[in-house]
Amino acid sequence: MVGYSDVDVECGPEERQRTVVMVERSSSSGWIWKASLVLVLVLLCFGLLFFTWTWRRSSDMMVRSADSAKSDVFCSSSDLHLTLSQIGNRATAAIHLEGSYDEEGEIQNEQLEWRNGEGQAFAQGGFQLKNNRIVIPESGLYFVYSQASYRVSCSGEGGASKGFTSLSHRIWRHSDSVGNKVTLMSAVRSACQSLAQDHVLRDNQGWYNAIYLGAVFQLNKDDELWTETTQLSQLDTDEGKTFFGVFAL
Repeated sequence: MVGYSDVDVECGPEERQRTVVMVERSSSSGWIWKASLVLVLVLLCFGLLFFTWTWRRSSDMMVRSADSAKSDVFCSSSDLHLTLSQIGNRATAAIHLEGSYDEEGEIQNEQLEWRNGEGQAFAQGGFQLKNNRIVIPESGLYFVYSQASYRVSCSGEGGASKGFTSLSHRIWRHSDSVGNKVTLMSAVRSACQSLAQDHVLRDNQGWYNAIYLGAVFQLNKDDELWTETTQLSQLDTDEGKTFFGVFAL
């Protein structure tokens, strides 16, 4: 835009003539609008570039996360499969025996007889049952366990109380490196104790419980393990009640 202003010019002391001179004045608002428009366009360009860069970065991160998740799942599955395979290979050496005691047999046994191949009993991975003893196939770590279940009659003749009955179950170990037998585990319990404390005894009243032993041991090749159990006539040798076993770790 162009503006104009009036200017008075004096032409002498006596005669004064008024002359109008047109002076052009440029407007400052034009270049301000142009600068603002350019600034807006620049900001829009920068905003578009920033949005594009952010979108591409987020997309790349999502792809990397998905690939990483797939890789983690694959690695976890592989590790789990490897661990299970290792456990399976190591656990192939195992033995589980079922206990038996025949009080009315022709030959009176003074020990609990362990049987293989009956019921849930089995042996694999080099384990052997010899002379009622478990023979360790290789040196290493083993979990040894045994349970003796009892069914004790707490009444004597005429219904009188029999009092306390001591029960014990022990696992022995013989090793050439040691030279003699040593106790691996043992436990002792008293049957009919609660009944005696009550001072009341009813007909056919009994005591039912089990002694369980189990722990990890470093054993050597050809070590022999066996059990010693008291009150054999009171043992409950139904399937799954009294057992003896070892498995490699």
